[in-house]
Amino acid sequence: MNALVIYESLTGNTRRAAEAIVGELTDRGVAAVACPTTGVDYAALEAADLVIVGTWTDGIFVVGQRPARGARLRALPSMLGKRAVVFCTYALDAGRTLEKLVAIVEGLGAEVLGGMTIRRDRIDDGARDLVGRVLDLDVAHP
Repeated sequence: MNALVIYESLTGNTRRAAEAIVGELTDRGVAAVACPTTGVDYAALEAADLVIVGTWTDGIFVVGQRPARGARLRALPSMLGKRAVVFCTYALDAGRTLEKLVAIVEGLGAEVLGGMTIRRDRIDDGARDLVGRVLDLDVAHP
């Protein structure tokens, strides 16, 4: 299986989560790379059996939460025919960020298999949990 993790990060938390996810996948025998939304690796996207898309939660603490830089996420390359998983990092409350991110990635043509919120002070645990869930999905065999 090949995986591509595409992330949008402001302070580095989501980038760290993406890198931790890649590390966990690699440790479990999955070829994986990460890239920011501003530098998508098109060859890796083409080769990916799974695309993982992550962003940080934007909003006013506990109201109006949404995927950060939604316009940038909606401008990502087509993921038609790809299977995907989404994640968002947050500080206090992710609200409906994950649901909104699912809609964005589905709008790019991907089949979203699930998602997870990752608290910014528990990035390593969140990455481990996300990868465990991904591997339980057996995404390499549709």
